[in-house]
Amino acid sequence: MKGFLPVCPEDVAARGWDEIDFVYVIGDAYVDHSSFGPAIISRVLEAHGYRVAIISQPDWTDAESVALFGRPKLGFLVSAGNMDSMVNHYTVNKKHRSQDAYTPGGKTGRRPDYATVVYCNLIKKRFKGVPVVIGGIEASLRRLGHYDYWSDKMKRSILLDSGADLLIYGMGELAIVEIADALASGIDVGDITFVRGTVYKTRDISSVNEGIMLPDYDTVAADRAAYAKSFYTQYINTDFVTAKPLIEQYGVNRYVVQNPPQRPLTTEEFDDVYELPYMNDYHPSYDAEGGVPAISEIKFSLTSNRGCFGGCSFCALTFHQGRIVQVRSHDSLIKEAEGMTEMPDFKGYIHDVGGPTANFRGPACSKQLTKGVCPNKQCLFPEVCRNVHADHKDYLELLRKLRKIPKVKKVFVRSGLRFDYILADPDGEAFLRELCKYHVSGQLRVAPEHVSTNVLSLMGKPKAEVYASFLKMYERVNKSLGMEQFAVPYLMSSHPGSTLEDAIALAEAVRDLGYMPEQVQDFYPTPSTISTVMYYTGLDPRTMQKVYIPKSPHEKAMQRALIQYRKPENYELVKEALLKCGRADLIGFDHSKCLIPPRKVERLGHEGKKPDKPHNKSQNKAQNKTLVTGRKSFGSSERSDGRKRNADRHKKK
Repeated sequence: MKGFLPVCPEDVAARGWDEIDFVYVIGDAYVDHSSFGPAIISRVLEAHGYRVAIISQPDWTDAESVALFGRPKLGFLVSAGNMDSMVNHYTVNKKHRSQDAYTPGGKTGRRPDYATVVYCNLIKKRFKGVPVVIGGIEASLRRLGHYDYWSDKMKRSILLDSGADLLIYGMGELAIVEIADALASGIDVGDITFVRGTVYKTRDISSVNEGIMLPDYDTVAADRAAYAKSFYTQYINTDFVTAKPLIEQYGVNRYVVQNPPQRPLTTEEFDDVYELPYMNDYHPSYDAEGGVPAISEIKFSLTSNRGCFGGCSFCALTFHQGRIVQVRSHDSLIKEAEGMTEMPDFKGYIHDVGGPTANFRGPACSKQLTKGVCPNKQCLFPEVCRNVHADHKDYLELLRKLRKIPKVKKVFVRSGLRFDYILADPDGEAFLRELCKYHVSGQLRVAPEHVSTNVLSLMGKPKAEVYASFLKMYERVNKSLGMEQFAVPYLMSSHPGSTLEDAIALAEAVRDLGYMPEQVQDFYPTPSTISTVMYYTGLDPRTMQKVYIPKSPHEKAMQRALIQYRKPENYELVKEALLKCGRADLIGFDHSKCLIPPRKVERLGHEGKKPDKPHNKSQNKAQNKTLVTGRKSFGSSERSDGRKRNADRHKKK
């Protein structure tokens, strides 16, 4: 039946239902689009004959708010939404965000902190004995004992704190159907211990086959080194072929058991999921509040893949979607794009064709689907593995087909691209040329993140020289096309391992680029990433070597300010950092070498009386061209040449 799923009893009556199988409680507004996890899960259940009703953003101070539809036949499903509720609520400085893109009108305060726990407690209080299954990113990344940045302490498995009966981690299309079928057949929820991609609690682990016993919760809560070791065991058990069940003990005889992950979806299954009858919009009841902001970028975007073998330490994708890339077929994507062109508000632009990494269109190598991913090795780090099949032909063919669809004016690629993967492709320059010619909107966003070899190693990112090589290729491509396009780097401050000296080196690289980033991402310790474990334990869980952690708010402010050293409000922080590290040589009048001028000159040039502007339009154009072509790069060997060119230009002026 086409239409939104029921959100009130009147909708249930209109469908002629006499009962509901599952009530789905979600922390986001109800958006029936395939970019929203609750929409996928509810539509998958519907496709298998189950009746699902939605309770969106219930009043967590009132248990009756989860009783809108009464007691469901099979159980409650609970998700905090598309984001962890704490990330949704707070900035890295633990200050309340001013907007919630997943709430009508962008308003804040519509969901509680730790939403999954709060919603489940409400349900358990109101309905005794009802099965409760939790999922989504918040549940997935908190499935075992974990460090919680906002309380600055270890927390138990969310399965225990929520009181839920079963947890689905990762992408749950296969698991939710197996659970629903088990409940419908009369199996008690406490006996559903056999579904891959789930976590359950038990007092008897005798039936767990080949399980790995992790350190018990009391141990990891008291011993940070033990937690680092435990996390790495979890990290290398995220592959559907090689992973073993993991067991974490709580108290005397209480256990949380994580089953191995579900297998990846086949292309046909992936297509089926994305071709379900989504309404591709937010529920019309939100119109009066101005709609749901999150729909704006994804409504006309295409998800072509999921999973990522990039392996960045600060990313939770390994824990959530896994490292094996799954892809949709061209036919499925074209069908969805053609449907977009018939929407009344379609303006001719497809905003994105991608996923976690846009230019991945298959597993990293041929053996991954049969033998699994390498547990102790990364595909792209420290260098691209010789077994990686770097090939953009399929992605290019897909983009070409999308460009030819009537009513499509432009197809953009805005998801992240792995530049080291492009360089590894023998035809990478040809791919980049076509990308720049047809699919870049003036700016190509890439993520070198840093320049320090030590920091990049801890991040799991390629060396700075690799990014420098990519910028040279980008320059050649744009020059051959006669185009001026910007390469805009994403940079991160205060990542574990980053010292003030490293931050200064990054500031110098920014200076040599001739580009001042408008936004800088402070490292955010979100649940279940390698970088978060480093932040909490001071250890790299892969090697158990000590790692420097910039935890002082003041030092973190200095590191961030250094990347944006030209901002007047950052002057004192930048000066303090430079003097603290003995880098007074970077305070002076020579803009090709220095970051900031002495204070007296700064009052004229940095405080608004006489802003430091280019001498003329041609100088401004030259500075922009530096960013476009990437002639001055992050490579340290080129930095001195860049300074010389700047100095020569300054003398001529």
